[in-house]
Amino acid sequence: MVQKFGPDNYIVLDLEMTGLSPKVDKVIEIGAVRVREGRQGETYSTFVNPHMPIPEKVIRLTGITDEMVCEKGISQDEAIQALLEFIGEDVIVGHNIVFDYSFLKQWAVNKKRPLELMACDTLKIARVLLPEVESKTLESLCAHYHIERRQAHRALDDTVETGILFEKLKEELATRIEDGKTSVDTGEKLFTPKILQYKAKRQTPVTAHQLKQLREYRQAHGINDVINWEILTRNEASRIMDKYYATYGR
Repeated sequence: MVQKFGPDNYIVLDLEMTGLSPKVDKVIEIGAVRVREGRQGETYSTFVNPHMPIPEKVIRLTGITDEMVCEKGISQDEAIQALLEFIGEDVIVGHNIVFDYSFLKQWAVNKKRPLELMACDTLKIARVLLPEVESKTLESLCAHYHIERRQAHRALDDTVETGILFEKLKEELATRIEDGKTSVDTGEKLFTPKILQYKAKRQTPVTAHQLKQLREYRQAHGINDVINWEILTRNEASRIMDKYYATYGR
């Protein structure tokens, strides 16, 4: 009997964001696919309105524009709550999944909500299982296994391809164990879901005093840069004021 590794039932997850920092950047698209017995089924996909401009480099990378998220996007609260309901008690699978999780965790900490997810990471698995493959990006691994790429860096498409990759890696493991290139113990360690770890500090909303100070200073110096007033935090307001002082003086 062939030994099976890894979950057969799980949720594949991918997020697209305005940048790399959960403290200051926001989610702009969510994609998730429910997998049962190794087969992809129901999906969850939505644009998310970040209430901030999407940087040009992100627009070039993803093809997601400000118009798309403003016209079709829902709020971050609504989007993430719906995603967590979709995930339920399932294990999640993703490529460098702790990065996506960091944004969910930051949201949960800000909302004073507990959040712990078990996950398998295709990036970590590939690093151990495929030492001969030079690049471990999702794009490179899909090319290695001849997995068709539809729209790279679009959340739902990336989840579909990551799910296929996860099943390919299971097959790869079985082959390498049979050929004596990998041990059963290694396979068990690689494909056993683990609790995701990310430490996030709660971000408190901007104070009324900070808002007054920012608005008066901007008016006095004719500053017209874009500020996301709706989700501005105390720390972000302090950083903006420090930047203004360095540029325009006190």
